[in-house]
Amino acid sequence: MTTTDIHRTIEAVWRIESARLIAGLARMVRDVGLAEELAQDALVTALERWPESGVPDNPGAWLMTAAKHRAIDQLRRKKLIERKHEALAHEPEFEPADTRSELETMLDDDIGDDLLRLIFTACHPVLSAEARAALTLRLLGGLTTDEIARAFLVPEPTISQRIVRAKRTLSEKQIPFEVPRGDERGERLASVLEVIYLIFNEGYAATSGDDWIRPELCNEAMRLGRVLAGLAPQEPEVLGLMALMEIQASRLHARTTSTGEPILLPDQDRSRWDPLLIHRGLAALERIEKLSQARGPYALQASIAACHARARSVDTTDWPHIAALYAALAQIMPSPVVELNRAVAVAMASGPAAGLVLVDALVNEPQLRHYHLLPSVRGDLLSRLQRHAEARDEFERAASLARNTRERHLLQQRAAACSDALRQS
Repeated sequence: MTTTDIHRTIEAVWRIESARLIAGLARMVRDVGLAEELAQDALVTALERWPESGVPDNPGAWLMTAAKHRAIDQLRRKKLIERKHEALAHEPEFEPADTRSELETMLDDDIGDDLLRLIFTACHPVLSAEARAALTLRLLGGLTTDEIARAFLVPEPTISQRIVRAKRTLSEKQIPFEVPRGDERGERLASVLEVIYLIFNEGYAATSGDDWIRPELCNEAMRLGRVLAGLAPQEPEVLGLMALMEIQASRLHARTTSTGEPILLPDQDRSRWDPLLIHRGLAALERIEKLSQARGPYALQASIAACHARARSVDTTDWPHIAALYAALAQIMPSPVVELNRAVAVAMASGPAAGLVLVDALVNEPQLRHYHLLPSVRGDLLSRLQRHAEARDEFERAASLARNTRERHLLQQRAAACSDALRQS
C-alpha cells in the first residue's frame, strides 16, 4: 500500500471513527474542545506512523489508545482532574488488535450513551443555531472547517471562529457532557432535531450560492439522523425527522436539470424519485403510529411529504388532506411560513382565488418581509388567475429577494413569461 493509499485510508477511518473517538474522550475529560484536540493529535500520530508501520487491524482502538496517552500527558502537565488522571493512568497499555483492552470494552459498552451525550452537547441551546450546525458537522460529521465553510458558503475563518467560540462557550458555562432528563431532555431534543434539519434544508434548497441543491449536506444530515434514530429508537419525533428527510431526499435527482437548473414539483419526473428512500420514510411513519397517537411537527411534515410520495402526479395528490395536515401543524407550531404552505395546498385543493385570500392575509407579516417565497407564491397564484401584470411584479420582487443564483434566475424567467403573456393578450 502506497503512502497516498494509506492517507486515503486514514481519511476514511477518521470519517467513520472520529465521532466515537471524540465522544469517548469527552466522557473521560468532560471537555468537548479538549476531546477534539486529543482526537486530532491521535490523527496526526497516525499520519506519522501508519505509512511506516501499516494500518493496524483495529484502527479505531489504536486511535483511542494514542489519544488516551496524550490525555494522560496533558492532565499530568496541567495537573487537571487528578481523579481522572489516576483512573486513566492505571488503564492497560495498547494491546494487539486480537486482545480487547479494558478501555475498549468500557467504550463499547457505553458507546451509544457517549454518542448521544455528544449530540446533545454539540446542539445545546446556549449556542446559536449557526454555531450548533458548525460544531455538529465538525464533531459528529468529521468535516473540516473548509468543508463546512464551502457547504454554507461562508469564509473559512468565520466557521473556524464559530467552532472555537462554541467550544469555549460550552467550557465557560460548564455545560455537562450528559443526556438531560425529564422536560429538559425534550427541550434539548428539539434543539438537536432543529440543527439536523437545518443542515438538511441547506442541502435541499440552498439559501445562497450558485447551486440550488447540495446533496452532500442532505446525506450528512441523514447520516446524523440515522445515528440519532439508532440511539433513540423510541422517540417519535426522531423517527419523524428521519421519515421527512428520507422522503424529501428521494426527490433530489429530479429537482434539477443536468445543468443544475431547478425543476419545480409539478414538472418533476417522478420515476426519478428514489423508491428505496420513500419506502424507508414510509416505514418510519408506520413505526411512529405504533409508538404514539399524537404526531409532532416533524411527523406531520413527514406525513405531508408522504402524500406527495404516494401520488403519481400533482393532479392526483390529495391536496385537501395536505391542507388539513398543515392546519394541524399550525396548531402545534404556529408560523407564518406554515400558513404560507397551507395557502399553497388550499389553492391546489380549492383554486388559486381561495389560496390568494390566505396569502394576502400574510403580506404584512414582519417575519415574511424579506422572505422571497411570499411574493413567489403570490405571483404564481396571480398568474393562474390571469392577472399577469401583478404576477410579473411579484416575481420580480421575489427575484430581488432571492439569494440563490439558480432560484433568482428561475423567478426572473417567470416574470418574463408574465410579460410575454401580457403582450399576447
